[in-house]
Amino acid sequence: MPRVVIVGGGLAGLSAAAALGSIGFEVDLHEIRPFLGGRAASFPLNPADEHSEQIDNCQHVLLRCFTNLLDFYERTGVKEKIHFHDRLHFVRPGGAVDILKPGWLPAPAHLIGSLLMFRGLTLTDKYSILTALAAMRHERQNPRLDNITIAHWLTTHGATEKAVSYFWRPILISALNEELERVSARPAFHVFLQGVMKNRASYQIGIPAVPLSELYPLELDNRLGENVRVHLRSSIKHIDPTDRVADYYVSAVPFEYINQLIPSLQLPLERFEHSPITGIHLWFDREITTLPHAVLLNRTIQWVFRKSANYFQCVVSSSRSLLPLSREKIIAMACCELGEFFPVALDARLIKAHVVKETRATYSSTPGLEVYRPLPTTKYPNLFLAGDWTQTGWPATMEGAVRSGYQAAEAIARATGREESFVLP
Repeated sequence: MPRVVIVGGGLAGLSAAAALGSIGFEVDLHEIRPFLGGRAASFPLNPADEHSEQIDNCQHVLLRCFTNLLDFYERTGVKEKIHFHDRLHFVRPGGAVDILKPGWLPAPAHLIGSLLMFRGLTLTDKYSILTALAAMRHERQNPRLDNITIAHWLTTHGATEKAVSYFWRPILISALNEELERVSARPAFHVFLQGVMKNRASYQIGIPAVPLSELYPLELDNRLGENVRVHLRSSIKHIDPTDRVADYYVSAVPFEYINQLIPSLQLPLERFEHSPITGIHLWFDREITTLPHAVLLNRTIQWVFRKSANYFQCVVSSSRSLLPLSREKIIAMACCELGEFFPVALDARLIKAHVVKETRATYSSTPGLEVYRPLPTTKYPNLFLAGDWTQTGWPATMEGAVRSGYQAAEAIARATGREESFVLP
């Protein structure tokens, strides 16, 4: 069988390896770091202690509509470690909670009933949301969507200021890791058409019940297939597609490394830029809320996740404003904001804290970028690309990463005269 070398042990590379291994290809996957999972990583809170608690760099969340990611988790035997929630809690300062949940209406109207009950929004705000959602369904094929920001589109479609701050912004900034004033309308449409309105369950959020390292363990090669070999701490500095060490090559590295890895390719990547995410891990001497997760409205922190009775993880997407701040200032800000939403936190004592700044968390889906995202095929018949930044039809998500790996596997299969289908709708 053909031999494939994959460079990159994130979701894109792992999914390509799983797909190719399932049809008998000989696969060697090389990852420069000592762990798999790429940006979805865990690490010991105290590296000097071999029994230290493992924490994630940042809370990773998926949606029920992430069909290919869930397929990959099924292949690797970890799907049951994802717990889904059908209620989203929107918390206002002071602690009042509005819940987004399905009612008796069929999709795409299944969430309307609960949205109409949001006490933080006026009837005018709610009407503006419903009319904009209806307009999205009618304008989904508009070729101009990738050339304007979603903020501009919402303004021209009558979105009220409170509707933006209480509904559109918290959902979109978390899903796309970018400010509404910077992100293209096209991926924003995708979030709502595929994630919110597609069917009654598509909006549900899935949260790993274990540290991310347990989703991508070191022995994962045993689950990828008997033909797949994983090489950790393996540095491949350059790929020469004309070198027939392998029959096919897959580059599954982030966009900032691709032209260094394959100098002869030289993709036009000047338009690509990063958007950061900051994770704030806080341990208190008591429980500050029983909610499993919450959207915090109109503050720096956008989401908080209850990891245990006294351990809470806060997430700030598109966190450029936090990058120059010290650890101490970020922790103080987080504790202050939590106290605004959960009064118990005002009297709680902070036991320990940790801050993780992911400066290159995702690429930024700015207007006009879509045409620059490359296909899995290249000018070399034996070289293929994978990564959430490639042309997947999805924004920068774990689903996009897995789709890219499956697309690369399908392209390699076609190159050998086989028609294989891995990508799920």
